[in-house]
Amino acid sequence: MRLLGLDPGLRNTGWGIVESVGTRLSHVANGVVKSDPKKSLAERLVELAEGLEEVIAEWQPQSCAVEETFVNKNPTSTLKLGQARGIALLIPARAGMPVAEYTPNHVKKSVVGVGHAAKEQVDAMVQVLLPGVKINGPDAADALAVAICHAHHVSTMKNLGGIKY
Repeated sequence: MRLLGLDPGLRNTGWGIVESVGTRLSHVANGVVKSDPKKSLAERLVELAEGLEEVIAEWQPQSCAVEETFVNKNPTSTLKLGQARGIALLIPARAGMPVAEYTPNHVKKSVVGVGHAAKEQVDAMVQVLLPGVKINGPDAADALAVAICHAHHVSTMKNLGGIKY
């Protein structure tokens, strides 16, 4: 199964795709969809939507997971991040994919084994779990971690005969 992980952001939305066969994971692709900070909010959201549509069309993932929003102290930043996250939920759902959501701590615990792991620890474990991967920046690394977390949950749900994601 090909799984898409998304780390939403208004400026940079990281994406990572892994393939899960049984308990084996392999890297497919990763990158970042960027929006132009000089444009209006609506135009930036369109840029993110179109970028994610291109990723989905090119790589044909079967399921998606999106990292939940970390609430900032700045309410304006939190609202803008929430709008970008809405795009990250909408576009895969419109493509017919089931979309799961995981908190940042859940992703870290799933990938590293510790819910409050440092960013460097997450990046290092992504490298271990996907040997030879060339990661296209920190947002893509976070997205790959989301995809790995989702792969673990999909595998568990299959084994338990539960929900298909």
